[in-house]
Amino acid sequence: KASSFEGKDGMSRRIEEIPQEMAAKVAEHRGNLLETLADVDDDFAEVYLENDEVSEDDIHAAIRRTTLARTFAPMFMGSAYKNKGVQDLLDGVCRYLPSPLDRVNTGLNADNEDEVVQLKTDPKAPLVGYAFKIQDHPMAGQVTYMRVYQGKVAKGDSIVNMMTDKKLSVKRLVRMHSNDVKDVQEAGAGDIVALAGVDCESGVTFTDGKSRVTCSSMFVPDPVLSLSVSAGRDDQARFQKALKRFQREDPTFRVEVKQETNETIISGMGELHLEVYCERMRREYKVESLVTGEPKVNYRETITTKADYSYVHKRQSGGRGQYGKVMGYFEPIPEEERVDNTDGITFISKLTGNEIPPNYVPAIEKGFRAATSKGLLTGNPLIHMRCVLEDGASHEVDSSSEAFQAAAQGAYESFYGEANPVVLEPLMQVEVTFPSEFQSQTLQTLNGREGSIQNTQAVTGDTSMVQAVVPLRRMFGYSSDLRSVTQGQGEFSMEFMEYAEMPQQKQEELMAESRKRA
Repeated sequence: KASSFEGKDGMSRRIEEIPQEMAAKVAEHRGNLLETLADVDDDFAEVYLENDEVSEDDIHAAIRRTTLARTFAPMFMGSAYKNKGVQDLLDGVCRYLPSPLDRVNTGLNADNEDEVVQLKTDPKAPLVGYAFKIQDHPMAGQVTYMRVYQGKVAKGDSIVNMMTDKKLSVKRLVRMHSNDVKDVQEAGAGDIVALAGVDCESGVTFTDGKSRVTCSSMFVPDPVLSLSVSAGRDDQARFQKALKRFQREDPTFRVEVKQETNETIISGMGELHLEVYCERMRREYKVESLVTGEPKVNYRETITTKADYSYVHKRQSGGRGQYGKVMGYFEPIPEEERVDNTDGITFISKLTGNEIPPNYVPAIEKGFRAATSKGLLTGNPLIHMRCVLEDGASHEVDSSSEAFQAAAQGAYESFYGEANPVVLEPLMQVEVTFPSEFQSQTLQTLNGREGSIQNTQAVTGDTSMVQAVVPLRRMFGYSSDLRSVTQGQGEFSMEFMEYAEMPQQKQEELMAESRKRA
């Protein structure tokens, strides 16, 4: 069938027969759809091979099964600008995507986070909701988007913020439709609603106080790009307000003030990410005097070989002295054992005797973590490194937490060089879409930026796509280059993939720059 969208905002949908001149093309695409479904779904393959005509119900069922299994992705045609195809898309969401009843959701016992609690999609169960986004709305003030996993919430209810254990009153409950705000009286399990006027951070679990459950937090990747920003004295209040608001809205957006230079550094997931926030500061918060510095890539350091350490921190100055001895080794974490390493290093104590009293071990760990937050090659944090404590010695009078913390830092500084440290840089997974006639020029732009081409394929008859891995340091200004070689028709997206060792020459250049700054 053919769908036409008429009237105000395309609200009126008219379904009619396919025009004669398009019938052959539609039949061809329908045949391709059925063959693809038969390739990825065995149940549908049987129906397809045994029958001359396949019913609509069988097709819809196969699309739903393969969509849920993530082996097939339906694509809908439409235009949000012209409001065409919106109804078809919403029908597809209802027909093919999972409902809350199709999923098993779990939380964690707030008193014992090793215990997993299964959440029931049941409005009669105790409330468990997850605040996943905060927005400053012009009509409703601060709104907190919440997914209700279990139970229900109503206007006037008291709910508990599980991060702070504070009670809050739900003064206003709204459902968001783009820029429109619609008040609702209650919401049940499976609903997504917004709480207006509730002061909280994103990533908070709300309950009704009857259950001690928290939802597992979202994975927040480390930022890969930093930028210095500043504003004039008259704009400082608005500038600071914007930075605070953005941090609350977006957990991947970080703000840091460098103590040595008093410089404000913002960090995020890429050039475009930070450009959007700078533009929002100018447009929404009227920070007209905003000035940005050069983008800075967030490099990392790591070690490549195992190195033993043995270090004594000893200081005597009148009264009580300081004494602490630590022994053990540093080693790189094998690739198969690496987790996200969000805190940089892993610390393991293998002490067997009482040479070091157990109450000093946390101080030793703290010393290693503090020291490895700043690598000795370029000043960037370490990752993928394991610090193992095997032995040591203490003094009855002179040993203290401060002494053992200093011993750990001294061990790192003295023996880090023996572990063959290297500098790591972020590699980005880049996906470029462009008219096929510009393929050679597009590939050249990626090769010229040290890109490694992974895959090239045709998307449609005259459009192609290339996937490549490119160092982030070479991606600055890429959008301008791509537009110039594709007559403004090329588009690209990128996301962080992993940290990998930099070429030796680039490492030496980076270390030389670091020494100049020091």
